[in-house]
Amino acid sequence: MKLRKGIAVTTTEYGGVLLDERDGSYWQLNDTSIIVVETLAAGQAPEVAVERIVAEFDVERAEAESDVAQLTRQLVEAKILRP
Repeated sequence: MKLRKGIAVTTTEYGGVLLDERDGSYWQLNDTSIIVVETLAAGQAPEVAVERIVAEFDVERAEAESDVAQLTRQLVEAKILRP
């Protein structure tokens, strides 16, 4: 997966912001969401994001897998990520 052209990602101390430079819309991302976006934008599989989240946060694998899948679906539907 790759970010669509014109999408900028900036990290902050509270997670990050994903900006669509074409229309100015943005998504505010929490710490785990920024991990997902950065991982997928780097061309890595969603499973890598799951591994990072499980290693860094007190969360069960099943919950991390569900959350990563849901966010990935939302980003694809919003045409921010290209499969």
